[in-house]
Amino acid sequence: MSASSTRLTKTHKVSIAGIAAAAVAALTFSLVPGNSAEAENLAASNAAEQVSAADAAKAHALHKAHVVAKSNAHARHMAHVVATSNAHAKHKAHVVAKSNAHAKHKAHVAAKANAAAKKTAAAKAAAKKRSGDQAASRAAARTPIFANNLDGWIKEGLSIMKKHGIPGTYDGLHRNIIRESGGDPNAINDWDINAINGVPSIGLLQVIKPTFDAYHVAGTKNSQYDPVANIVAAANYAADRYGSIDNVDSAY
Repeated sequence: MSASSTRLTKTHKVSIAGIAAAAVAALTFSLVPGNSAEAENLAASNAAEQVSAADAAKAHALHKAHVVAKSNAHARHMAHVVATSNAHAKHKAHVVAKSNAHAKHKAHVAAKANAAAKKTAAAKAAAKKRSGDQAASRAAARTPIFANNLDGWIKEGLSIMKKHGIPGTYDGLHRNIIRESGGDPNAINDWDINAINGVPSIGLLQVIKPTFDAYHVAGTKNSQYDPVANIVAAANYAADRYGSIDNVDSAY
């Protein structure tokens, strides 16, 4: 190796010296106490900022989770409210349906009772009508039919006298009728004292108007010329004055 190749030139020496000086300066700076505190402070500051950012992120995440939880709780509450409302509506509908069914049943029972009552009333009315018809039929069957002649008039008069407790017999009536009028219901006496006084004797048993009116029996015609009414009124008068028409043998 030649000498020129192993020896450092002046320029090389200056460069190496500069590098060394820079290294020493850097080492010296790092070993200075004031500069070390600043570095620690800077590191602590960076670490605090990192912790603060982590805490902020954590707080944000917790807040977000709280909001989500609160929203979920509200949704559950609303779902519960809706479910409760639906249940209430369903219960109310059930109560209404039950009430309607009860009212319908009650109306059905009332209608059935009314129908039964009407049926019973109709049956009673029909039974009453049948009973009345039967009674009328029996009464009609029991009611004798009297001939429209002297015999029939006397027999009908006796039937009425019996109902009113007026004494007298067929013979007593017949005998006095023949003597007084000869059996003529239109006979009238226009010559005796009664006629002179304006109240002539009329009818089968020749009864004057005042006597007929006083002894007329309800249920008979209000006429002296009616044969049955005349007989009954005269027999009633004779019973009051003589005890019975049978006891009369002359003008009375």
